[in-house]
Amino acid sequence: MKNLFKKITLLAVCITVFSCSDDDTTPQQTITDIAVSNPDFSILVQALTRAELAGVLDGSGQYTVFAPTNDAFNTFFALLGPNVNVTNVDLPTLKSILLNHVIEGEIKSANIPASSYQSTLSPFSSAAGAPTISMFIQKAGSTVTINGGPGVEGNLRKGVIVAAADIDASNGVIHVVNRVIQIPNIVDHAISNPNFTSLVAALTRAGNTTNFAGILSGTTSSPFTVFAPTNTAFSAALTELSFANLAAIPEPALDKILKYHVIAGANVRASALPTNPVDQITFLGQTFKIGTSGGAKITDFNLRVSNIIATDVQCSNGVIHVLDKVLVPNLN
Repeated sequence: MKNLFKKITLLAVCITVFSCSDDDTTPQQTITDIAVSNPDFSILVQALTRAELAGVLDGSGQYTVFAPTNDAFNTFFALLGPNVNVTNVDLPTLKSILLNHVIEGEIKSANIPASSYQSTLSPFSSAAGAPTISMFIQKAGSTVTINGGPGVEGNLRKGVIVAAADIDASNGVIHVVNRVIQIPNIVDHAISNPNFTSLVAALTRAGNTTNFAGILSGTTSSPFTVFAPTNTAFSAALTELSFANLAAIPEPALDKILKYHVIAGANVRASALPTNPVDQITFLGQTFKIGTSGGAKITDFNLRVSNIIATDVQCSNGVIHVLDKVLVPNLN
C-alpha cells in the first residue's frame, strides 16, 4: 500500500510538470501574425492581403521585413495623389513596394554591417526570372538607415530610418520603419551611397549640357548599365588629368567622360559580362573593351584599365557596377 501511494504521488508530480510545461510553451508568431496583432500595422496587413502576400510571410521561410507603420503608409499614399489609399492604389505598384521591404533570410540588427547592399524580393521587371531591386543598408552606432535615409526638408530621399529593430518571429525578424521605402532609380542609389558623392556632383554640376540626373532618373532609353567610379577614383583622375577639382573640368570633356560610363538600353548584370574582352558601345558613341578573364575590368580608349570592384546594384531603371578608376574616352 505504501509503495502504491509513492507511485501515485510520483505520477501526480509528472502530470503537474508536463502540464506546466505545456501551459508555458506558446508557439512563436509568424511575421504575419505579429502584424495582425499590432494595430499600428493594420494598413500593412490590408496591403499584404490585397497583394496576396500575407501567406508568404506566414510560411516557413526566413525573411527580414522592414515594416512601415500606418502613418508611414498614409504619408506615402499622399505622395501618389489625393484620395489614394490601400484599397485603390495601383495593385502592381503596391505589390512591388511591399516586396521592396522584404529580404530573404533573417538579419538581426547586430549582424548589419556598416554598409552593404542586399537584394529585396521586388522584381526589376515583369519578365520571368527578373533580377530584384537592391537595398543599401547602413549602420552607425545603433542607427540603421535604408537607401540613404529620408533626407531633410527640401532635399527628401526615398530611404528610411529603422525606428524599432528586432521584433522576432518564427519565420524571421521585423524592423519597424518610419517611411515607406520607395523603389530607387539609378540616381537615388548613387545619392544614397557616400562613396559616390563625387559622381553625383559631376552628374548634377551646373552648366552641364546633358541633364544626366534627369536621364538616369527616368525610363527614356532605359534600362541603363552604369559603371560608377568611387570618390577615390575621381580624386585620382583629377590628379592624372591635371584638374584642380570637378569644377575645373571643361564642360565638353566632362560630358564625354560621364556618357562614356553608361550603356543605354541594356540591364547588363555581372553574369552577362563577357569572359574575353569585347568592344562595348557606350552612351557617348565610343567603345571600350570589357571582360572578366583575370578579373572583371574595362580597358578604355587610352588603354587605361579600370577594375570592376562591385557589381549588380539593381535599380528600377538599370544596374550599377562600381569602378576603381574613371574611364577616359577620346576627348578630342
